[in-house]
Amino acid sequence: MSLQEKIMEAMKTAMKTKDTQSLEALRSVKSALLLAQTETGSKTEISEAEEIKLLQKQVKQRKDSAAIFKKQGREDLAEPELIQAQVIAQFLPQQLSEEEVNKVVAQIIAETGATSMADMGKVMGLASAKLGGKADGKTISTAVKSRLS
Repeated sequence: MSLQEKIMEAMKTAMKTKDTQSLEALRSVKSALLLAQTETGSKTEISEAEEIKLLQKQVKQRKDSAAIFKKQGREDLAEPELIQAQVIAQFLPQQLSEEEVNKVVAQIIAETGATSMADMGKVMGLASAKLGGKADGKTISTAVKSRLS
């Protein structure tokens, strides 16, 4: 079952249960997927990697919005954003723990021979490619910085 089909099934369920938060998040994802498909022109399907990036972006946007709302003391606006982030995150692959990310980063650093922060770009590129969809960029960046500094 493709991601779009999974989203449509989840939307149907959300409509039946009258879950407005989930429905709003799922509609947003569906819209973003359709926009991504039309950007590529005649291509009918976007790759799984592109779908994962799109979902990660949607989750990150909601978490960032929730953080801003909390900073401004608007819990009433932050809570729906966090709920929507959770709904979208259920379609992402299982995320690796920080410990697992650190192991992969250590392996990449050993393979490339990176020794300083000057090598961070090279290590980040390889780590992002290897961990794509399984860890967010911030976690990867933190692991690389701690190893190279």
